[in-house]
Amino acid sequence: QVQLVESGGGLVQAGGSLRLSCAASGRFFTITTMGWYRQAPGQQRELVATITSGGNTNYADSVKGRFTISRDNAKNTVYLQMNSLKPEDTAVYYCNADIMVVLALRPLTYWGQGTQVTVSS
Repeated sequence: QVQLVESGGGLVQAGGSLRLSCAASGRFFTITTMGWYRQAPGQQRELVATITSGGNTNYADSVKGRFTISRDNAKNTVYLQMNSLKPEDTAVYYCNADIMVVLALRPLTYWGQGTQVTVSS
């Protein structure tokens, strides 16, 4: 069974930084795209950033220039470095990965349990 386990959330003042990590474990062949999404109270889950196995990245306009997504393929881990945090970045952040597992015909999408990020003003 595949699991995504996140860490690194917490409380930080505006202008501060946090680094989120998400490690995939279990039996699988390969991970294609990995990403981070977030959901604030009363709002829909939204894309923050994604990264392909080849390192191509995509960011939401709201985080461009402040957040950096990266991955370590050897460790099956994706990171999100968040700098210059703003109160509007407050949300539960979810890790996401498309993973090729045994007997699957295409990559399946998995989600982490979420980690709270709170930015105080």
